[in-house]
Amino acid sequence: MTSTMNPNGDTRNQVISTYHDHPRFICATCSAVLALQDELISKSFSGREGRGFLMHSATNVKLGKKEDRPLLTGVHTVADIFCMGCNDRVGWYYHKAADLSQKYKEGKYLLEREKMVKENNWKLDE
Repeated sequence: MTSTMNPNGDTRNQVISTYHDHPRFICATCSAVLALQDELISKSFSGREGRGFLMHSATNVKLGKKEDRPLLTGVHTVADIFCMGCNDRVGWYYHKAADLSQKYKEGKYLLEREKMVKENNWKLDE
């Protein structure tokens, strides 16, 4: 679920708690689920603060203002994404890529590795 709203607004009561038995990525600050691990496309991306993961989808995020941003692979139209649980900026959403070779990113999410925790939900047999 992605919503467009004031990134500074209080949205803690709108956080969706789901995917309990699925491996997922959660917010490092508030533990809101940001994405299922199954949605991972690539770990070979760069974010603002280090590594970034390209994802098919994200949940519990809200979109900031759309802007043209020069990135390593050229200028892209992106919007920062913010965790709905704590309002931390956790990455960005690719609206549009100018270069034809980068079009595959459109409609995808870049989640910053440093802003999330991998939660496997392993169950140990007793």
